[in-house]
Amino acid sequence: MKAIRGAIFALVWTVAGVSQTNPAEKKGPPVSDRERLTGAWRLVSMSGPDGKPMTTGVPTGMLIYTRDGHVSVQLMYPKAAAGLSNEYVQNGYEASFGSYDLNVATHTVTHHVQGSNTGDRLAGKDLPRVYQFAADGRLKIRPASPDEHWSVTWEHY
Repeated sequence: MKAIRGAIFALVWTVAGVSQTNPAEKKGPPVSDRERLTGAWRLVSMSGPDGKPMTTGVPTGMLIYTRDGHVSVQLMYPKAAAGLSNEYVQNGYEASFGSYDLNVATHTVTHHVQGSNTGDRLAGKDLPRVYQFAADGRLKIRPASPDEHWSVTWEHY
């Protein structure tokens, strides 16, 4: 009799344990990199050309990837950097748009710039970037060129 009660208890315990699994632990179908990339992203942090995190002059920004292959990025630098101008930035503002290609095997996303606030400096260029998804869902992007050392971290809105 004890053996039967023990077996019933074990069976009930097992069934109860199975039915009370944590929904966060359930595994659904894998989500593709394109699906993870799609949407609007908010700028979280930047590392400068020296590879060190920027602590001053960090812009606010938005990056948008559409499901059908379009990209748009806008960064607004603080007023203190309003005079900042370089290949990407004009008077403290950076914006470009175009299309993108994703190479999951090499973890690269190539932005094909169709237009930019810097005019011909970026328009018509292909900008290959290495992307990485962090465990917390954030997206880190850095140049594919080994000569450039900056990086940008984004999080979904």
